Amino acid sequence: MKVVNLKQAILQAWKERWSDYQWAINMKRFFPRGATWDILNLAEALLEQAMIGPSPNPLILSYLKYAISSQPPSEVSPVSLLQFDDFSRDLCVQSLLEIMDMFCDRLSCHGKAEECISLCRAVLSALNWLLRCAAFYAEKVKETLDQVAAEAQLKMCLERLEKMLGSTKNRALIHIAKLEETSVGLHTDPQLGMLLSPLLNACPPSPASWSTVEQSLVKLGENLNNLSNSPLRSQADDCISLIKSIPTMLSVHSEQQNKTGFPTVHAVVLLEGTMNLTGETQPLVEQLMMVKRMQRIPSPLFVLEIWKACFVGLIESPEGTEELKWTAFTFLKQCSELSAWLCAQQDFTEDVNCAFKFLLKLTPLLDKADQRCNCDCTSLLLQECGKQGLLSEANMNKLIDKRTVDRKQAPCLKSAENANIQPNPRLILRAEPTVTNILKTMDADHSKSPEGLLGVLGHMLSGKSLDLLLAAAAATGKLKSFARKFIKLNEFTKHISSEDTKPASVRALLFDISFLMLCHVAQTYGSEVILSESSPPGEVPFFETWMLTCMPEEGKILNPDHPCFRPDSTKVESLVALLNNSSEMKLVQMKWHEACLSISAAILEILNAWENGVLTFESIQKITDNIKGKVCSMAVCAVAWLVAHVRMLGLDEREKSLQMIRQLATPLCSENTLQFYNERVVIMSSILEHMCADVLQQTATQIKFPSTGMDTIPYWNLLPPKKPIKEVLTSVFTKVLEKGWVDSRSIHIFDTLLHMGGVYWFCNNLVKELLKETRKEHTLRAVELLYAIFCLDMQQLTLTLLGHILPNLLTDSSKWHTLMDPPGKALAKLSVWCALSSYSSHNKGQASARQKKRHREDIEDYISLFPLDDTQPSKLMRLLSSNEEDANILSSPNRSMSSSLSASQLHTISMRDPLNRVLANLFLLISSILGAKTAGTHTQFVQWFMEECVDCLEQGSRGSILQFMPFTMVSELVKVSTMSSPKIVLAITDLSLPLGRRVAAKAIAAL
Repeated sequence: MKVVNLKQAILQAWKERWSDYQWAINMKRFFPRGATWDILNLAEALLEQAMIGPSPNPLILSYLKYAISSQPPSEVSPVSLLQFDDFSRDLCVQSLLEIMDMFCDRLSCHGKAEECISLCRAVLSALNWLLRCAAFYAEKVKETLDQVAAEAQLKMCLERLEKMLGSTKNRALIHIAKLEETSVGLHTDPQLGMLLSPLLNACPPSPASWSTVEQSLVKLGENLNNLSNSPLRSQADDCISLIKSIPTMLSVHSEQQNKTGFPTVHAVVLLEGTMNLTGETQPLVEQLMMVKRMQRIPSPLFVLEIWKACFVGLIESPEGTEELKWTAFTFLKQCSELSAWLCAQQDFTEDVNCAFKFLLKLTPLLDKADQRCNCDCTSLLLQECGKQGLLSEANMNKLIDKRTVDRKQAPCLKSAENANIQPNPRLILRAEPTVTNILKTMDADHSKSPEGLLGVLGHMLSGKSLDLLLAAAAATGKLKSFARKFIKLNEFTKHISSEDTKPASVRALLFDISFLMLCHVAQTYGSEVILSESSPPGEVPFFETWMLTCMPEEGKILNPDHPCFRPDSTKVESLVALLNNSSEMKLVQMKWHEACLSISAAILEILNAWENGVLTFESIQKITDNIKGKVCSMAVCAVAWLVAHVRMLGLDEREKSLQMIRQLATPLCSENTLQFYNERVVIMSSILEHMCADVLQQTATQIKFPSTGMDTIPYWNLLPPKKPIKEVLTSVFTKVLEKGWVDSRSIHIFDTLLHMGGVYWFCNNLVKELLKETRKEHTLRAVELLYAIFCLDMQQLTLTLLGHILPNLLTDSSKWHTLMDPPGKALAKLSVWCALSSYSSHNKGQASARQKKRHREDIEDYISLFPLDDTQPSKLMRLLSSNEEDANILSSPNRSMSSSLSASQLHTISMRDPLNRVLANLFLLISSILGAKTAGTHTQFVQWFMEECVDCLEQGSRGSILQFMPFTMVSELVKVSTMSSPKIVLAITDLSLPLGRRVAAKAIAAL
């Protein structure tokens, strides 16, 4: 028999009543080999013939069922259902729903990427068809007399909806279809888009669009309002909520419920309070939020951990400046930081209230803090939170009352000797508005009332007022403005008009006080606070010039023969003569900035004369008395040069230089000094002690500086003598791991070791310590602590970890045994955390002051590792260079994938950046490990690494580190049992790109 077309074959089969297997045999005989039934539109043709009458043709339907069951259903099966929309024919709809049972939970496609995208669209269309069907019968339930039949039909629809949506794979395919639809026009020329928009708006939405699904959802919801059958109503609500969750199916993460301590948050807060009080609020907030997200910390426990760290910092801090800095950090900065974060959250006041309820249970901690600060710290903190809007007034008062009751039961927190001492928290809170007032005062014209300004500065110098004001300014972000005002004041003293003795002494004092204050700020908070953003050439202020070229700092080695120490010889000679011949320094018409620049050369002349016997010790005493007699700043400048000079001398040549430093550091016992001399000497002594600390330690010399009653250089000289630094690192890390949290002292030791040993040494040895751990709970704790320690210089340590240490471990088979679980899994977690944090802050250009000042010697290592010049392109750059092809071809969905093509290239990420290069190289290495013929613990490590990437992912993570992953890696990853889930495929592919969606669709459709 000759068959003209498919329709004739169906009619003949019906007439001759072929059985389903006879139908299959004859179909293979009629049509050429290799043609699949989908290509022949078999399902569509059978459905058309089966649905001609009021009820479906059972024989032809049996052919359709046989066709579906005999091969994996693909995109045509659900599409064929859309051809029928006469929902009033109940039996036909019922038959179609029964057919849906055969394929809706086992859809797959092993064809090309375009066919897989078609499957995604088909599933979206099938979802829309089911919703329309359910909406029709929900409305029919209200209208018809035969409610039982209508409810039965509605129940059948909802059961198929549940079955379809119960499959994560189906929801993932729908998610891709939605993104594919919304991306139309994103890659279109903007002018063309403007021309087409009226036409597109005029066209009705396609049957398979997400907007029609939303419309069907609305209609179904309206029709369900009057539904009396509660089980059906509940079933429908579940389906609706599942559909609404599809666009955010990647963003749902469960929080940790069985853990109460989070040492990473604790350590990050301690590190910030100890080392970076002047840092901006936003970077810290984002860093803490990154930790919260990566470790899935519930909001109340997150806030609780921050306050716990603040109280521990208060208790631990050394007396003096550090204590004031911690007080300002806790009561001023942390409140504003929490306010910045919590205002973006919903119900944040309840989270803060809950956190404080937990905090009030830690009475030993709070009592210890109260004893240290000599006041009720918790109540003060609660009041500040109330002012910031973090707590409602009612909750604040309840918490204060609770703490008041607890304090009555505590041991005596106020001793007789400190009863009259003003508590630091109250002083800091009072200092904040004072800072604002002083800044306003400093804005006034200095020439109009210099005496009044001098009075204000004098009050600032008394007691611990200066450190209080500086701490308050630092915590509120006003310290840089504060410093700029004093630089402006220092510059004002350069301008000399005709003056007599009194104006001259006022000008000298303004110069001296501003100079000393700026030195103190630079030493306490870092020189970055002083430096202006940009000054025109030739207009750099005197103090900035002196600080950059002449002031000794940690890690800065000065050359005593540098031209900055060799000013105009005539000025030097006149200064030497003035110091040697006069009984005291003159004040009138004195150019103090020139004297400070000339003093280094003058000291060299005087020192040479003393060493050669031209000057006696008595003459040196007279000269040093002149230097420090009127303005202390000249003594500071002289000692700055002497410190640089002593470093260059042999042990037997240093005696006279050190004697001169001792003379300059000793206060003058004379009544013929300028105003506020004692207060200025205290600041000068603190400055000189900082400057001389290293030199005095190297020369085993002791110089007694005037005591201020406190430790002026806290956290200095912490390393034990004659002990290898590797042993120090190991012992400190072991102690920290045993305690479970990092204290301030340990943070400073780690920072010192990082400076001394270098980034690679520091990172490599800490990773070795991690890999030694064999207990799961210890490895997890070690990761949390190591991440916080790496925050000392996250960018550089991440480059070293991902660029050197991990590749060495993954490529050296002799080291694979170290990557076993649990230490290997812990290292994978640490690597992902560091990579995410570094990439996030790197993209925003955020680096803390302590990281900015560290020398960047390692950048060259990555440039040599992956050269960028055209003559010797590295393998990585040959593979990843996005300049090889036209951008339009690269972004085309039809572009063939090379072994290295990644989303980062389609986003045109610069590979000249070291971090980007290291990430791209690491993912190429991971891809090669997955595709290798041999497997081992290094393969397992890669799996853990990718799982952690997915766990830490954010919804819509176009900027994630996973954009550096080659697209071809997806097909390798889904072969790993734990990675073969639709959600993971969605997470690891960049769905903002057409190529990313095709890769995801192909991988998911094949699962």
